[in-house]
Amino acid sequence: MAFPVRVRRIALPLLALIATTPLVAQTAPPPAAPQQQTRQLPPLQPVAQGPDTPWLFKGSDIPPDRSWTYGVLPNGVRYAVRHNGVPPGQVSIRVAIDAGSLMETDQERGFAHLLEHLSFRGSAHVPDGESKRVWQRLGVTFGSDTNAATSFTQTVYKLDLPGATQAGLDESMKILAGMMAEPTITAESLNAERPVVLAEQREQPGPQMRLGDATRALFFTGQPLADRSPIGNVETLEAATAQTVSAFHDRWYRPDRAVVVIAGDADPKLLEAMVVKHFSGWQGKGPAPTNPKLGTPKAGGPLSAAISEPALPPLVQMATVRPWTVGDDTILFNQERMVDQIAIRIINRRLESRARAGASYISAGADLEDVSRSANITAVSILPVGNDWEAAVRDVRATIASALRTPPSQQEIDREVGEIRAAMENAVATSRVDAGAKLADNLVEAVDIRETVAGPETSLRIFDGAVAGNFFTPAKVQAATRKVFDGVETRALVNTPTPDPTAVNKLASAVQADVTEVAERRGPQRTVKFEELPKLGTPGKVTARSVVLTDPKIEKVTFANGVNLLMFPNNSETGKVYVQVRFGRGLSALPSDRQTPAFAADLALVASGVGKFGQEELDRLTGDRQIGLSFGMQEDAFVLSGITTAADLNDQLRLIATKLAAPGWDPNPVARARAVMLASYDSQSSSPVGVLQRDLEGLLHAGDPRWASPTRKDIEALDAASFRKLWEPLLASGPIEVQVYGDTTADATIAAVAKTFGALKPRPAAAVANPNVRFPAHVAQPVVRTHTGQPNQAAAVIAWPTGGGSAGLTESRKLEILAAVFRDRLLDKLRSEAGVSYTPNVANDWPVGLPTGGKILAIGAVPPDKTDFFFQLARGIAADLVANPIPADELRRAQAPVLQFIARVSSGNMFWMQQTAGGTTDPQRIAAIDSIASDIGTTTAADIQALAAKYLRPEKDWSLVIVPEKKAD
Repeated sequence: MAFPVRVRRIALPLLALIATTPLVAQTAPPPAAPQQQTRQLPPLQPVAQGPDTPWLFKGSDIPPDRSWTYGVLPNGVRYAVRHNGVPPGQVSIRVAIDAGSLMETDQERGFAHLLEHLSFRGSAHVPDGESKRVWQRLGVTFGSDTNAATSFTQTVYKLDLPGATQAGLDESMKILAGMMAEPTITAESLNAERPVVLAEQREQPGPQMRLGDATRALFFTGQPLADRSPIGNVETLEAATAQTVSAFHDRWYRPDRAVVVIAGDADPKLLEAMVVKHFSGWQGKGPAPTNPKLGTPKAGGPLSAAISEPALPPLVQMATVRPWTVGDDTILFNQERMVDQIAIRIINRRLESRARAGASYISAGADLEDVSRSANITAVSILPVGNDWEAAVRDVRATIASALRTPPSQQEIDREVGEIRAAMENAVATSRVDAGAKLADNLVEAVDIRETVAGPETSLRIFDGAVAGNFFTPAKVQAATRKVFDGVETRALVNTPTPDPTAVNKLASAVQADVTEVAERRGPQRTVKFEELPKLGTPGKVTARSVVLTDPKIEKVTFANGVNLLMFPNNSETGKVYVQVRFGRGLSALPSDRQTPAFAADLALVASGVGKFGQEELDRLTGDRQIGLSFGMQEDAFVLSGITTAADLNDQLRLIATKLAAPGWDPNPVARARAVMLASYDSQSSSPVGVLQRDLEGLLHAGDPRWASPTRKDIEALDAASFRKLWEPLLASGPIEVQVYGDTTADATIAAVAKTFGALKPRPAAAVANPNVRFPAHVAQPVVRTHTGQPNQAAAVIAWPTGGGSAGLTESRKLEILAAVFRDRLLDKLRSEAGVSYTPNVANDWPVGLPTGGKILAIGAVPPDKTDFFFQLARGIAADLVANPIPADELRRAQAPVLQFIARVSSGNMFWMQQTAGGTTDPQRIAAIDSIASDIGTTTAADIQALAAKYLRPEKDWSLVIVPEKKAD
């Protein structure tokens, strides 16, 4: 069963790596429903197998989820369809083929992924490249609504069809069926697509890929998984012929290995009929293949390994490996696995508590996972402070050893049980608004891992059965801990930034050392209550209330202290209430002539605490509640936000208001943020993407430090005192705008805001240091930055300045259409035709909160010798857009996806929250909402040409190249 709170974070390589990993918690634990909503559901009774048991539930005693209609066609195609109206009008289609890179021979390395590309390119029912255009006319956005993924064991084709009509659905199903049965595999299509696949391979981040390869080679030694990356290798891809790729297709793309999943806003009978109509005629070619033997972990291989990747920080990965077994997905199996998960959660919480207090490691955690039908592993990931990875391994192992040696307290267990149950209750409460795409993806994943799916209520009843059955006792959780850390072998890998010939032996010693004497202090943890937070003032009085938007009805409420509230009570997302608090002036309030510790806020500001409570206490305060706390910086405001429920709205608002009125200043999160940023600093130079993430925004703002990344010297100078000096007055600044959108009432919202934000002292509006931002001056030759990564990787960027501010919102929306046309042309030329870039993009950025600073930006990852080609192509497209009106079909293919995207997202609260944010101080933002659809829908070819002439001016463009320090041989 796809268990909703299952521990499933394992991903090789570790941390994916660092810069994208939230090593310091900025939010409360996973959202959960409030305890006061707890209700006891009737016990779940096992069901017997019968003739009507759906194919997915064969061998299981879990009651099938009857919201799905299951079936098997005579040719063996399995399917599952259901109605789902989230978002309205959309139909999500998934076609999964039970074949991935583990099904390839040595001579076919990368063929599964190559075939995925070829299938999208053309098939029996559409000529080369036409499927993308068909779907664009139906409102599909290429890359987000239509995509595919190849793993070790499965290839999945994805289509989210917005505004689906019966005709559009019929056409889409015909195309998808043709892609599976008869993709166009010719010498011409192969020669056209092979460079795209090689470009995708070239653009992979080298150090992270090598770390992943080394990790798999060690953890799964002796098994095919050790050396079967889905991306393949250059030699086999270049040797591929139409005949060899066709042979792979005919062997593995068979109806009996296919699953079609559809969830969408349509009658399930229609969806089922579409599957029958388009997939029944598919017949396999030749005899059915035998699944390859994937091996099993065996003792006797190497137990430790070391690599040296200078661009990556020191890190250690360990795995206790066990054979992968396939059993019946029963109620008892899932309940026993829940005990394993409780054991892992307790260890992870202990590790995180030590890290927050200042341990020898920045981050550490354990995961339990079945990996690609090859092994079941318990993985442990460790990111040490500095270079002393041996001390980090010792301390992490000591925490695990303590859990093996001594049962956890019932208090620890009850905390995990309470949080899991609360999260599952919340899943039940909000299940009506689960997106169809998510449901389809979950079922496809269940097929891949040989499990069933269960609705949120069934999952909760299984969990409650485990609680009632006394599964979660100290003795049983300790036994589970011992079980998950027992296996065939424990294997470990370390990365040292500089080569260390003794690292393998050091690691072996560290993993085997006796850690029973390493002290680990733990004691009972007291209950924390909201009443212990610093007190706020007297509830505020409403001085004004008005409707600022009629469709939908959004109201503005002003309190006596100057706080403004925007509220949108509605039940479109059952059980969810979104809260966003904008305060101060954001980046505009920061000095523009020097770097400040603002860069550490994402990691340290929330974790620094509220009043006398640090992150540990806040976790206990909110752990079994639906209360979150996250922070962000926008150009014209700072933002604290959370997702809650009507029952928890009062305390959600209270927590944010108290954070502003009485912030805590625990120094440990600042020290941890410094350690995290220093650990990841060198990795930013290891690829063109890393350099772009580090430098591009600063360069596009002419070096303005508010957008520039900190230097190593800046990070090293970060301390708690300077952090507090900057943020204490900013947290006390105004104006304050509170947004509450979701499943609550107007009266309850006003009362809750009055008791919290309305009770704050009046705040002066923060001064604006410098609202004007500069676009860099035109350069005759591109600005040059270098990276330390692979010598065959480079990136090119070209940008043109536009505008900013709410007065230009209509123009900014039309610029979205211009950017979409530009993007599609660049994609066709650079990727589909030239094959030199896998991920080129064009984006329109219009800062509503600033009078200037907007831009249209084109970007592409290309080989170093193709940067000039990129600029010639981009400037040529820009010149043509200036010189010639675009054809009507091209305009339609650009407009339709944008309009459909708006139609979909406007069914959710986040869309309205984003559109109205800042509207209490800038009414033009709200006034411009009514014209969103017409601004886009009435855009003409002449409008696009005029905007291109206005902004895509060659004398205004700015360009950048990122090239390797070392040239390729």
